Amino acid sequence: MALSVMIVYITAADPAEAERIGRTCVSERLAACANLIPGLRSIYWWDGAVQDAAEAALLLKTTAARLPALIARVRALHSYDCPCVEAWPVADGDPDFLAWVVRETGG
Repeated sequence: MALSVMIVYITAADPAEAERIGRTCVSERLAACANLIPGLRSIYWWDGAVQDAAEAALLLKTTAARLPALIARVRALHSYDCPCVEAWPVADGDPDFLAWVVRETGG
């Protein structure tokens, strides 16, 4: 079961955007849980130059089956032209928690 559970890492323009995306994904059962991490500072290459920006991070718990729909929804909600959306499979964890993620997402 662990291999079907995914952690999705997303950066957002600010805590309000991260909250809006997280709340929508949980409400629509695309994710079982959203963790908001304000106060992120990102240094990255964009538009031909190094950028330095305050952002917020968002971690979503979902399943591999729900991942394509979750990514599409995040792209539709996000203010960035090319949002950071990365997914990592969960190798192991508390079986009850992992079962909860699967149950709550229908995945």
